[in-house]
Amino acid sequence: MPSQAPSLTSMLQGLIGTISVSSVNPAYDHGNRAVIELLASWLADTGFRVEILPLPRQPTKANLLATLGSGPGGLVLSGHTDTVPFDAHRWSYEPLRLTEADDRYYGLGTADMKSFLALAIEAARGLDARTLRQPLMILATADEESAMHGARALVESGRPLGRYAVIGEPTGLRPIRLQKGVMGEAIRLVGRSGHASDPSLGNSALDGMHEVMSALMEWRVALQEGQRHPGFRIPHPTLNLGHIHGGDNPNRICGECELHLDLRLLPGQQASELRAELSERVAEIAARRDLSWSLEPLFESIPPSETPAGSAIVQVAETLTGHPAGAVNFGTEAPFLTQLGMETIVLGPGQIEQAHQPDEYLALDQIAPTLTLLRALIQQFCVQPQA
Repeated sequence: MPSQAPSLTSMLQGLIGTISVSSVNPAYDHGNRAVIELLASWLADTGFRVEILPLPRQPTKANLLATLGSGPGGLVLSGHTDTVPFDAHRWSYEPLRLTEADDRYYGLGTADMKSFLALAIEAARGLDARTLRQPLMILATADEESAMHGARALVESGRPLGRYAVIGEPTGLRPIRLQKGVMGEAIRLVGRSGHASDPSLGNSALDGMHEVMSALMEWRVALQEGQRHPGFRIPHPTLNLGHIHGGDNPNRICGECELHLDLRLLPGQQASELRAELSERVAEIAARRDLSWSLEPLFESIPPSETPAGSAIVQVAETLTGHPAGAVNFGTEAPFLTQLGMETIVLGPGQIEQAHQPDEYLALDQIAPTLTLLRALIQQFCVQPQA
């Protein structure tokens, strides 16, 4: 007979107390193997078949897949094991220690989203694989907060998982079936520096970027007018010009300038097509101004995602929560799980407003409803699965 996982509080303490920051900046980046090994130990103790799936070329990082029961289909409860970097001096509590205060659990990852993994294990406590008509899987991924390497590795492997998936990002226990895609692009113009006293001595990349920015703001209007989706609070694509750097001194003509932008895509839009449109606009201005140019992604784009309103996982989640399935503008691993053939929703405790900031917390009154909800989903899709 399998032994039991530690208490829910002990699991939360272990997860919050184990650093697993992921970042595109190597100075802040950590592996997640210590968290994966904790989860693997607890899940093995409760009778799950546990697989640790190392990420290619990243020995300190891995995904984990734990399965109870057998057969095709089933339900996947999914969460990422990493957190964003943190500024300890801005916290009122120790970020890497679970602290109970004010009817809340404070700590890095309490809302986003280590707590969900502990809650998923707790919800499965006592289940007997022999009673499951379809399997229950708990999936823990790496690097969601940076480049989504863990989810991308799953897609590259092409391994089928379950039929339905629930990603436990903080949504206030309201189901989400729609998310926008995310692109980050860097535009670089190269001109010729020279003495500022005589414009003919150089070719200003900064002047060229001013024209590019004007063209992008016109494109932004066209994007907003050209496609809309009523499921989103902001029903159109968004384009944000978020960072610019050019030149080095006011008495020199700017020889190089770089602009970073953020694009949020609606379902149905393709990153490759938008990047081609962006390239055309930059290329036309650069050619007319005799500037060299390049366009490079800041990260591999995250596709948009839409699970049909008629999907069983959507309809069951709406019934259990009493809330219609909605949409979010932030990115999750949903499009990657969808690519693996799963009908996927995002549904978890906590609020996104509590994530990525000092004194992150999970309200204690979210715990019992989350366990009730997860147990009901397991009952619906594993114990008494739909045809």
